[in-house]
Parts: sequence; C-alpha cells; structure tokens
Amino acid sequence: MEVIGVHDCKVDTKGRLMLPSALKSQLEHVLNEGFILKRSIFQPCLELYPRQQWDEAVKGVNKLNRFVKKNNDFIRIFMAGVRTIEADNTGRILIPKDLAVFAGIDKDIVLASAINIIEIWDKEKYEASVSAHIEDFSKLAEEVMGGDHKSD
Repeated sequence: MEVIGVHDCKVDTKGRLMLPSALKSQLEHVLNEGFILKRSIFQPCLELYPRQQWDEAVKGVNKLNRFVKKNNDFIRIFMAGVRTIEADNTGRILIPKDLAVFAGIDKDIVLASAINIIEIWDKEKYEASVSAHIEDFSKLAEEVMGGDHKSD
C-alpha cells in the first residue's frame, strides 16, 4: 500500500480529525481494518499505520530477545502510547490527548504521506521541519539513494 499527498486539516475541540476525501479514497480498502497510532521515533509527530502495515512493522520487533535489556527497553519505548484507532462512519478519527500533547497538536495539522504510513504533524512543526532540511536534501538523497547499497 502506498499513500500519496500532504493534506492540511483541522482537529476539533474533542481531538477528532476528519480524513480528507482524497486521503480517505486511498485508504478505502483498509478503513474497516482500523489503524494503529503511535509516537514517531525520530520526529515530534504521530504515525498512523494501517493495521496490515503495523503487523509487518511489528514482526521485526517481535523477533527481539526480551532477555537483552536494551531490547526490552526499546520495546517498552517503541510501544509507549500505541493505540488502536478506528474511523467513525463519517471518516473521523480521534487523537488521544496524550499523543496530541506529545506531537504538540492543537488545531491546524498536516497529514503527510510517508509511503505506507501517514505522519500527523502540528502544521507549524511540519513546515519548520521541511524548511530546515530542504537545503540538505540533495546531500541526503545522494547518501540514501545513490550508490550501490540499495536493497532489493
């Protein structure tokens, strides 16, 4: 599954956001399966995983030896705040308060495609993050995508 696009949205006073119709149509085949919402590891945002994508992501985590302290610590922090989320009949999802606080989500947000998941950002933080890295992007692109070290 691939999700495409960046969508500006608003969160209502109860912490609900309406999935934009362009995004909802891309997710139509997975809406009934539900989603997993979690804190991002590297950014001050949230990550919305379709259930099947979450199950794939967790396979690697499940292989970690829990009797190794750093693995156990990683699992605890990785799973902190993880929630099962379902869209209601109108296409709204609820962002739990603790996760909204983590990401600084108040009213204006951005839903940004991250290939097979959706990042949920406070709009100002998203714009600042993109702006801060735009100048370094060509170097990053060369390091990540250039050369012969791509995985097949």
